[in-house]
Amino acid sequence: MTSEQKDNLFVLVKSLTKSEKRQFRLYVGRMGSNEDSKFLNLFQSLDKMNRYDEKVILKKGIVTKQQLSNLKAHLYKQILISLRMNPAHKNIRIQIREQLDFATILYQKGLYKQSLKVLEKAKILALKNEEKYSAYDIVELEKVIESQYITRSLSNRTETLIFEADQLRVQNNLATQLSNLSLQLYERLIKAGYAKSDEEFREITKFFYENLPKLDNDALGFREKLWYFKAHVWYSFLTQDFLSTYRYASKWIEMFEESPGMIAIHPVFYLKGNNYLMESLTLIKYPSKFKEILQQMMLRTSAEEFPKNDNLKSLVFQFYYSNKLNLHFLEGSFGEGVVIVPEIIRGITEYSNQIDPHHIMLFYYKIACVYFGADDYENCIVYLDKIISNKSLKMREDLLCFSRVLNIFAHYEAGFDYHLETHLKETYKFLIKMNDLHEVQKAMIRFVRGLGDIYPHDLKRAFEDLYQELKQYENDPYERRSFLYLDILSWLESKINNVSIGYIIKNKAVYLNRKERPSISPLSADLP
Repeated sequence: MTSEQKDNLFVLVKSLTKSEKRQFRLYVGRMGSNEDSKFLNLFQSLDKMNRYDEKVILKKGIVTKQQLSNLKAHLYKQILISLRMNPAHKNIRIQIREQLDFATILYQKGLYKQSLKVLEKAKILALKNEEKYSAYDIVELEKVIESQYITRSLSNRTETLIFEADQLRVQNNLATQLSNLSLQLYERLIKAGYAKSDEEFREITKFFYENLPKLDNDALGFREKLWYFKAHVWYSFLTQDFLSTYRYASKWIEMFEESPGMIAIHPVFYLKGNNYLMESLTLIKYPSKFKEILQQMMLRTSAEEFPKNDNLKSLVFQFYYSNKLNLHFLEGSFGEGVVIVPEIIRGITEYSNQIDPHHIMLFYYKIACVYFGADDYENCIVYLDKIISNKSLKMREDLLCFSRVLNIFAHYEAGFDYHLETHLKETYKFLIKMNDLHEVQKAMIRFVRGLGDIYPHDLKRAFEDLYQELKQYENDPYERRSFLYLDILSWLESKINNVSIGYIIKNKAVYLNRKERPSISPLSADLP
């Protein structure tokens, strides 16, 4: 096994709960192994380690170096088998696949009627819970059995199975097309961010509509509608049509609220829908509605009937704290945001195996913004440096861009003039290289570069001039994305009026909550 696989085994062992460890030992006992078995000893050794060290294992004499690779592979497999038997991990999908396995065994033993009986129950369960890929596999096995053992109780049995297979194939193909489109759009958003020009907008729009399959609304199930809404969420994000993002994210969540049983079956999709709904509310600046959705999500996820596993725990952490930070941005409550930073850092450490590097960097950027808003520029620089110095980060170019721009302003505010020129040059080179030097960035860099030549008594006028220059781009479809990452206008207002940026944003939040919003009133769950 490779070094990565070895680490994977160690990570798997360390992820086990006390209950899962106890079950594994009982499972080993039922296998006829004893406490002295090699792979159980290996398990115990790995469990006691704080970090993986192969030398310690070999020193204990559990196994020779030549045998270790196979023993580790065996242990990994047995842990997974044990976990599969744990009732806590028996979701609907596993239950259906288990029944399909049982039916296959019965078929292989020549017990055709018994096999068909199990398959029929499994198929009903699969269709009820929108597990149509599994349902298709079940029908295909039914066809195999039917071709060998004709059940004469139903004269139209063959026609029924063919019809079911065709229906499921069409629906599965549709779901696959929509999920492929959704994933491609999401990948583009993660790598490049929002559309930066008319050319990009046209390219994205052309790609979207060319790959969006024709739909028969009556034939769509929960799953197909879900992928349809997800694809539209990514498309509207990319094209900065945030009201449409809100619209489709709302429909996404409305589906779950109308079929609450689906939340337990697809908890990940439920959580992600809430996350993107809140992200859209952040972008259209609607703090009161945002708080309502955040509270609803936390009430739902803390309920006893909501599934519990490591993956869901990490997602709840990620979406809750990411949106808590978004709420502090919306309300201008940066001091309160700083208070939760240690909780976030502990969570990132705890869930380091579940949260990908990109989302960790997003956390760092948001934390940096909170510190900037709270006038703690040194800590702001610390977290920005974690992003800028990360040479392995190959995605979200716009995140890297605005991390550098914010870094310049943080150095200016902190009084680190001796570093400013270096950061200006590096940022300019970076922007030129990624071909992302828009008017807002140009104006901001020109301003900071000229700060050294401005007399103190002329500084307020310089801030006012920059504010007026940038204000004209606030509603520009491609320039405004700069303000989505960095609220430079509120910062300039704070400088002009000699108040904190938090004060400026808090006053804006009061106005935004009072603002009538007929365009984002509750929508029906019907497809457009």
